[in-house]
Amino acid sequence: MNQEIHINFPNHISLTIKRDDLNHPFISGNKLRKLKYNLLQAKAEKKDTLVTFGGAFSNHIAAVAYAGKEQGFKTIGVIRGDELFDKIEENPTLKFAQENGMQFEFVTREDYRHKSDISFIEKLKEKFGDFYLVPEGGTNELAVKGCEEILTAEDAVFNFVCCAVGTGGTISGLINSALPNQKILGFPALKGDFLTDEIRIFAKQDNWNLISDYHFGGYGKINLELIEFINTFFEETKVPLDPIYTGKMVFGVIDLIHKNYFPENSKILLLHTGGLQGIDGMNIKLKQKKLPILKSNG
Repeated sequence: MNQEIHINFPNHISLTIKRDDLNHPFISGNKLRKLKYNLLQAKAEKKDTLVTFGGAFSNHIAAVAYAGKEQGFKTIGVIRGDELFDKIEENPTLKFAQENGMQFEFVTREDYRHKSDISFIEKLKEKFGDFYLVPEGGTNELAVKGCEEILTAEDAVFNFVCCAVGTGGTISGLINSALPNQKILGFPALKGDFLTDEIRIFAKQDNWNLISDYHFGGYGKINLELIEFINTFFEETKVPLDPIYTGKMVFGVIDLIHKNYFPENSKILLLHTGGLQGIDGMNIKLKQKKLPILKSNG
């Protein structure tokens, strides 16, 4: 569903947001897209267990847990941070995943860095048996295939398509399915230049650019300016934004509009990749820091 943003922007620029956050109540946004063909492949391989990776407030962990329950898979989440093993009840994401049947394997942050090593995977197989491995963030060729279905015929009118970037799967799907006249702009949620190489693994066109000025200090970092922006945007549009991905992307796009980055009469499509489940966890942190909380309803 596309929703036009009724804010007066300079240079006759129009802004529309694709509400992929509404495509499923619990596996929303790009997570539904990324898991679609991976789950079909897991069934084709007759696997009954999914193993994946994530941090304490991971949208991906929550989505895999619910998808597993919905489609009859056992799910195992390898969680970064062994200090979290006795804090599940305090963590909305982990609590939700556990309530939907996910079993956790908590590992140290040092060990987590080796999660892609063959020896690490072999140890998981020794413990949990045969399983279907879903990468951290869900990004692989099948995930990109799912994300190639995001843009539809009605989106042909847009000159620019903008999205947040985490592991690079979603933007790769947009790049591959975009029309010749469309430019894909990605807004990384992480610091560092490594994402360009990751995207080039999957991207089949050269119609894209990364804008790395709006990560607000790095993954999971947030400040008062971003909080106030997200809350004001919600009051004006009734569109809730998550603070890790989409909120930063929308902030960046609107900032660039006012800096005359986009040509006159540009039609811009923003992709809402979901992730709203993370707001509860972020609000716990914000209360601890005595900062305003994020609004997401009401």
